[in-house]
Amino acid sequence: HLDGAMGLGAKQHPSNAHLTLCMSVLAGAAFVWFCCLPILGQDGLKAFLKNAGVCLSRVAGTAQEIERKSFHLAGLLVPLIYQGLLDRNFTQDFCCQICWTITIVGVSMDFARTQIDFVRRNWPLGHILRENEQKTLCGGAFFSLGCTVSIWMFAPSVAMTSILFLILGDMSAALIGRSFGGEVLKMRKIGRDGKKSIEGSLAMFTVNFLLAVTVFHEVHLREYPAFFGALIATITELYEPFNLNDNLTIPLFGGLGLAWGFARIENCQSESPSDTIWRAIM
Repeated sequence: HLDGAMGLGAKQHPSNAHLTLCMSVLAGAAFVWFCCLPILGQDGLKAFLKNAGVCLSRVAGTAQEIERKSFHLAGLLVPLIYQGLLDRNFTQDFCCQICWTITIVGVSMDFARTQIDFVRRNWPLGHILRENEQKTLCGGAFFSLGCTVSIWMFAPSVAMTSILFLILGDMSAALIGRSFGGEVLKMRKIGRDGKKSIEGSLAMFTVNFLLAVTVFHEVHLREYPAFFGALIATITELYEPFNLNDNLTIPLFGGLGLAWGFARIENCQSESPSDTIWRAIM
């Protein structure tokens, strides 16, 4: 089924060529960044941050966050490979089967890491895990689950965009928040635990909105679903609803926001968008 549980109208699909171009450009930019980061080195990165206006007390922490978050850019391979498979006439069902297989295996292995000392001691990339991930499922497990659920639920273009919200939008929130949070806008911290910043959330919303209007560049009135998808994804990152890992909830709720927006503009003169969404599910 090409449209997932929540499909798009006939005129709301970007062309395969445009989707391939978008995913390829983003993955190519990430590859260039991966190549430049070692060349730049720690000293060069810190000098760049100083020149960008990051205060001295935050430079070291921001540089570490950039190195850690840069690893997340490898996740851009997910929408790139997904679009590549669809472009070669593989079905969405086939892609879902691959994703569920990878996710089940990966989550099972990560669960074994949390329960078996031998696996924990020999876990690859264990040094990049956060302290709170040492004895719980890591963010990678939730990332895989979030991508898989999005690919299973949504039309391909919506799924890819919601995954971009997670990778690039969440990354922008973390980096801008770490660099300038509370400095530009002199306001108290916000979010579920009072650890988020207005600057970081504004950065995430802006990046998400630009990503959505770019992916759906060929679609009329794309700004409407792009706004709601970006806004809901940003609020999800900010407040972490149901206390679930945002690697799962950002693509899920961001995708729901996009799907609702597209249903709204297609049916605003005939029926409510909720009727269209529930009919698509049933």
